[in-house]
Amino acid sequence: MVEIPAPRPTDLLPIGEIVRRTGVAASALHFYERKGLIHPERTDGGTRMYPRHVERRIAIIQVAKRLGIPLSEVAEQFEALPADRMPSLRDWNRLNERWRARLRARQLELERLQQEMTQCIGCGCVSLGACSVVNPGDALGDEGHGARRLLPIEDDAAADDSAATAADTPATTAADTPAAATAEEAVA
Repeated sequence: MVEIPAPRPTDLLPIGEIVRRTGVAASALHFYERKGLIHPERTDGGTRMYPRHVERRIAIIQVAKRLGIPLSEVAEQFEALPADRMPSLRDWNRLNERWRARLRARQLELERLQQEMTQCIGCGCVSLGACSVVNPGDALGDEGHGARRLLPIEDDAAADDSAATAADTPATTAADTPAAATAEEAVA
């Protein structure tokens, strides 16, 4: 029986193998490459070949996505990681420490919101002045009487300009998604 050697860390894998091993679509890999998150090598024919340590970067990207961390921040953090090898435990711990504080802050915010929602459901108040969820600290009361939550009415030309600007300006988080890359590729 012939034994097939295990892949070495220096082996290069084609995109199909990376897709199979990570579960991430090829279009997402191309998007991550354009964002500078992963760096495949190219054959003479232009085929992308990925070092095995790219799998670890992809796993980190997936964790960051689950935490709600934008890809721009992931790219910033990846600058501190080695590009030519798998991140070590020490490398990962440095990255993890940065994100742990962010995750803890989100956790506290969600716990606070959960408590406010529990109070809101049991409260039954109809006063914006007393509602700690919609109007914490009666912030709207400082703005005077009336419907302060509605947007001011602008003239039609100004409203059209602001609507066009809003439509032309993509949201940061939406632009940081592989789905946006797929849409870009479909249009091109």
